[in-house]
Amino acid sequence: MEFNSIATGYYLEALAVDGDAVWFSDVVEGGIRRRLPDGTTDAWLPGKRWIGSIVINEDGAVLSSGAGGIAWFNPATGAAGMLLDAIDGRPIDGVNEILHDGKGGLYFGTVDIPAIARGEAPGPAALYRLDTGGRVTRLCGSLKFSNGIGISADGRRLYHNETFVGTSAYDVASDGSIGNAMPLTKQLDCDGLAIDCEDNIWIAGYHSDTLSRLRPDGTVDRRVALPAGGVTNIRFGGGDGRELYLTTVAPEAGDALAKGVMPARTSVLYHARSDVAGQPMARTRFRLGH
Repeated sequence: MEFNSIATGYYLEALAVDGDAVWFSDVVEGGIRRRLPDGTTDAWLPGKRWIGSIVINEDGAVLSSGAGGIAWFNPATGAAGMLLDAIDGRPIDGVNEILHDGKGGLYFGTVDIPAIARGEAPGPAALYRLDTGGRVTRLCGSLKFSNGIGISADGRRLYHNETFVGTSAYDVASDGSIGNAMPLTKQLDCDGLAIDCEDNIWIAGYHSDTLSRLRPDGTVDRRVALPAGGVTNIRFGGGDGRELYLTTVAPEAGDALAKGVMPARTSVLYHARSDVAGQPMARTRFRLGH
């Protein structure tokens, strides 16, 4: 693949491809950016840090993870609010990855952002599902660090990256619960992930200089060399699904972040053409602002 740099920052994350627009965040500088086809970039939520993931709602609103839970804003109207800021009455310290569940709701993983901001090891994380009616269901807990999430095309399998542990696959029941965990890799730096149209899993690693593509049984059938640094996130998009976007960071950037130190401005958003299409990303269907 030929990779081209299309944006830079301190610690880029939270990729979402919506039509011809590419959304992303800078975790430490703050804010959400949208890169348009003509190369221009506009921005929202300046100064809002720790945004680890972005999902697009059916009305065009942008859902984002971060400190305090899951927020939303509508770039067309300027309306904004919180989708979820508490679970069972307890305030949420933070949310890292979010992903549509194929039924209008979403999956999300919690993260101990206050500890990370202090340069301390985060406490245990958990994986949840939020349905369109606002019901939150805990799927699994006692995770070291919840990261990338993906679902198979038929919605019957969920893939999850647990940083410092590896990637696991779960069976998804008709009620949305998960079970029968099957470890696929022991890649300790696993970060974001994406699913292609053949149901293969693309694994990003924030210390790795290659992308790994796994078959559903966990067999690595391909490695893609990267131009620089490790990868925090990966997404497919475009009319044919073959536009590939990924965000990279220098290997030392993650270590700096873990210590509460500002990394150098060496993070890059890359674009490439893939020979395989990605799985289309469904929109969530939340009623926002009502």
